[in-house]
Parts: sequence; structure tokens; C-alpha cells
Amino acid sequence: MNKVMTRTRRTQGTRPPVRHDTRRPGGAAPRTTPRGAPGTPRARTGPAAAPLRTPPPQPRPTDVFADRLVEVLSGHRPVHCMLRHTAGRAYDELAWLAERSPLRTRGTRPFVRDIGYYVARPGAVEAFARIGAGDRLRAMAFRLEQGPDLRWRCTAVELGGTRMPPTQDT
Repeated sequence: MNKVMTRTRRTQGTRPPVRHDTRRPGGAAPRTTPRGAPGTPRARTGPAAAPLRTPPPQPRPTDVFADRLVEVLSGHRPVHCMLRHTAGRAYDELAWLAERSPLRTRGTRPFVRDIGYYVARPGAVEAFARIGAGDRLRAMAFRLEQGPDLRWRCTAVELGGTRMPPTQDT
């Protein structure tokens, strides 16, 4: 049974100007050797064949840490998930703050409204963030330092002026 398909007639300029379909008659020259025969150039596939694209912009470390700290201080993440991302006394400060759950709200989830930072020296950044928590606006400050392994670690955290009392050893 012969099936006939009707196709609307294409007008000039409806196709992209550089598109060429090699399967149509008059396209590329037919292959003379079978695929996989010795001496036949192989078509490139995979990531190397894809056109070069610019990678998406990477978020700044201040943005990443602000989001992580808000999730911990609001109770949506456990404190121990920041253990390898902190150095010095910062983990103790973060655990002390998280116990008091300063950003827990009913209904709406806290989010980072704005971030600013100051480069104190190469490899050290002091950042501040405005946190929207329900109908309140809170302030958070933290310091990031880059270690010898080039990873950023949080070395100090403050939330709205609340500070952990000093310990005996400092």
C-alpha cells in the first residue's frame, strides 16, 4: 500500500542558512569504503565532537558559603555538614548559633537577599549577607580563608551581633 503524505510548501528563508542535510541527494559524496575498514577515517563522536561552549559562570565562594550557612542556621541542614568547610573556632561558633536556631521561621524558608564582601588580603575575604527570614531582615557576617590546598574555609561566623562567649583556652 502506498501512503501519501502531504506537506506544506516551504517558503524561502524558513530554514537556518547554514543547515545542510547530507542524507539528501546532492549532499555529501557517498562513501566508497565500508565503515570500519582499515584506512577509513572515523567520525568523531562524544565530547570532543561537540562544539566548544563557554562553561557556565561558577558561583563565588561567598555565595556558596552564605547559602550553606543559612541552611544550617535555619535547621534545613545539619551542622556537621560544615565540618570540613570550617577551620579554627568557626565550627564551634556555628554549632553554638545553630543550637539557638536563630533563623527558624514558620512557613517561609530563609533566603539570602544580598551579599557583599571585602578582600582583606589575598586569600582572605570578609563577607556580609542580608537574610530574609519571614517578615524580618537579619544580618550575617563570615570570614573565608583560602588554605594551602586552595579550598575556601569559613574561619568566623556572626549572626546579627550574636557572639559566642569566649572559652577558657583563648
